[in-house]
Amino acid sequence: MTDVSIYCEHFGLIRPPFELSPDPAFLFLGEAHREGLATLVYGVQSGKGFVMLTGEVGTGKTTLLHALLAQLESNIHSAFIFNPRLEPLDFFRVLFEELEIEPKGESKAEYLLQLNDFLIQRLRDNERTLLIIDEAQNLSAEMLEEVRLLSNLETSSSKLIQIMLVGQPELKEMLRRPDLRQLKQRIALSQHLRPFNESEMREYIENRLRKAGFTGRRIFKRDALKSIFHFSEGTPRLINSLCDGSLLLGFARQKTLVDARMVEEVASDLDIVPVSPEKVSEGSEPGAKSRSRKKGIFSLFR
Repeated sequence: MTDVSIYCEHFGLIRPPFELSPDPAFLFLGEAHREGLATLVYGVQSGKGFVMLTGEVGTGKTTLLHALLAQLESNIHSAFIFNPRLEPLDFFRVLFEELEIEPKGESKAEYLLQLNDFLIQRLRDNERTLLIIDEAQNLSAEMLEEVRLLSNLETSSSKLIQIMLVGQPELKEMLRRPDLRQLKQRIALSQHLRPFNESEMREYIENRLRKAGFTGRRIFKRDALKSIFHFSEGTPRLINSLCDGSLLLGFARQKTLVDARMVEEVASDLDIVPVSPEKVSEGSEPGAKSRSRKKGIFSLFR
């Protein structure tokens, strides 16, 4: 790939604006994200036992979690489990590692007793524990039941551990199963993230460009923005991929403005196909490769 500093200099940027990794410096919250963050913060601060956050792939769940953690009080400690495809004992081993607990036993019962003692001591020290399970739609029914049983760790007045389930919409479908109704009944708060609408997408792109140091009038033409929304359907991760690829194509062709046809070329290279089939610019079809182009833009920099 091309040198990033040259790519940025071409467009008057001081850093890449559309990286896929969640960077707090580029935080932008659409309406659904603001509501989601407020719900999560309230759920944690009020000590709700189970909170659930769902959203399609790329809608910003991880970004929202980072925003949440930045707002939590210092006495709230979080533990992340990113790989939920675990057997119960492996789950507890990962949980203990996250909580920095040295296991004293090997059976599940011993893990639970030690965890209970640890959490009670934390409560005495006026400290709370939040367990966040990402990609929770991949949990087996057996593991979901284990997670539910963790919520039984409580005193007469409060939960010893709060649990946040984060996943794709399939998670909500799973919880409709009759054998998981006990867990579903314990979900105190639930929030679903929707993609950006077109206005939010425009603000999102503008926000990232400005935070990356852009001070000019514009980089993306109006038809390019419409094309980005058409292909991404408002999903932040796809917006980033399309914008980044379009800037790269603009650099390769020594252009400082991105138009719809360039976005379409990038969408074709990335195999991004929108649900709606209507045309996005006159004389071209969504996802159609440019007839004059023999190689994808990304191959130019390999």
